[in-house]
Amino acid sequence: MAALSIAFGAPDHYSGVKPSNHRPIDLVHLARQTSGDKELELEVLRMFARQARTCMNELAHAQQETVCQTAHKLKGAALAVGAFIVSDAAEQVEAHAQDAKCLASLGAAVVEVENFIQGLSR
Repeated sequence: MAALSIAFGAPDHYSGVKPSNHRPIDLVHLARQTSGDKELELEVLRMFARQARTCMNELAHAQQETVCQTAHKLKGAALAVGAFIVSDAAEQVEAHAQDAKCLASLGAAVVEVENFIQGLSR
């Protein structure tokens, strides 16, 4: 259950935190969220990757109101795991729901994070 609350809830202490060492996932932030439990970190990241892919599929076929809601949900989940590039891109989609460029940037950020997570899983 701890993985669910981490993967799908925004952190209470987020205030402009930026990624450590320019990684797609801020591993320092994630370690704080998981109390340094490496197995939990991987579980949370895998759950986030699945959720991000689901959100991207929803965004591809959504109406404007649903785009904003889905982008907001993805932004919160990204903040929780330290995927700040996804969070920033999702915030732009939330603000500019009809902008295809913003959606493309979000897609690229999600792919970058997914690739990073796959690299950690090896």
